[in-house]
Amino acid sequence: MSQYVVVDASVWVSRLIEEDVFHDLCRQWLKGQQSKGTQFVAPALLLVEVAAAISRRTEDTDLARRAADALKTLPDLRLVEMSNDVVQSAVNVGAELGVRGADAFYIAVAQQLGLPLATLDSDQRQRAAHVIETWEIE
Repeated sequence: MSQYVVVDASVWVSRLIEEDVFHDLCRQWLKGQQSKGTQFVAPALLLVEVAAAISRRTEDTDLARRAADALKTLPDLRLVEMSNDVVQSAVNVGAELGVRGADAFYIAVAQQLGLPLATLDSDQRQRAAHVIETWEIE
């Protein structure tokens, strides 16, 4: 039986940018999870966050688009549509936990699906720990 985990954009961005201080850590962690058969989940917002972060950090718009396109084709990544239900859950999470807007979507998806959340963002992880299981990348 496969294990599922919601993975925040911070992990994917670090994995995709070789110069990132957490690149090797995230690459090894994701590879280790894949070898265990773990399936990754994220709100569809992930694609926007990854493209924007990569473009902002590298100033390479083509690389940013290619990164988002590559994520869409990963067989072990399930993107959750931004339905009204997901948006309302994120509104509630944002209001209750005081997290950043995008972070609320990852927490809401994890909460709705009963899954843990893996993130490099310590603030997000600490706040989310009140309502879901959180994983630190190590």
